[in-house]
Amino acid sequence: MVTKKRAAGQAPDAAPATRARKRAVATPSSAPRAPKVAGSGAAIAKAKAPKATQRAKPLSQADCAEIFRRFHEIEPNPKGELEHTSPFTLLVAVVLSAQATDAGVNKATRGLFRVADTPQAILDLGEDALREHIKTIGLYRNKAKHVMALCRRLVDEFGGGVPEDRDVLETLPGVGRKTANVVMNVAFGQPTMAVDTHVFRVAHRIGLSGGKTPAAVEKDLERVIPPEHGVPAHHWLILHGRYLCKARKPECYRCPIADICRFEPKTPAVK
Repeated sequence: MVTKKRAAGQAPDAAPATRARKRAVATPSSAPRAPKVAGSGAAIAKAKAPKATQRAKPLSQADCAEIFRRFHEIEPNPKGELEHTSPFTLLVAVVLSAQATDAGVNKATRGLFRVADTPQAILDLGEDALREHIKTIGLYRNKAKHVMALCRRLVDEFGGGVPEDRDVLETLPGVGRKTANVVMNVAFGQPTMAVDTHVFRVAHRIGLSGGKTPAAVEKDLERVIPPEHGVPAHHWLILHGRYLCKARKPECYRCPIADICRFEPKTPAVK
């Protein structure tokens, strides 16, 4: 990861434990600290574990621009964590990732893609063998059926290629709006916004959206994200939610946008 120049008053990054955690950075020294919480034990517990989808007042256009400017300064070229070598392997990986971790999917697809990395190769492999490769992933039986049907459609209707059209992608077996958005963004460089649980939570906490559904949040984000950051914003928000703005214990004390974020109460550093 390329070392980046810190903004004035920003503390050095926290020491990363893994490649993915390199994207999580320390809080600028000017960021506000959490106030002391007084009262009953229940009140304190509530402050330490606030609701995951807490809604905040919307941010100004200038604040939105500053958030994504900082994300860009920290990681100009963010990458997704699903391993893939082509639009097709990405599509399969995203289909398999529903209700599963990226790490778990990667573990399964490394072996699968070594022997079958095209729609026809997976059809030739057969559903039984496909299930064996992905049996460590949740809901693997249904996912195997979806992948086989997906490959058949790609071979029969698209010559084995992945269509570069979100509406068409959504008609494929096992492919919903989120999956189609990921493929359009990562494989084809389109400024789409895949709203998963991390993006939904972060958008509400920061103040980027007050939408009650993933579709509403997607629409809000497409409106407020500066056009020049339309493609990488998807990765920034996912990684921010995965490694800093976590559901139960958000690490506000080392968040690079804590002074802008509308989420309260901010969590203090663990001593």
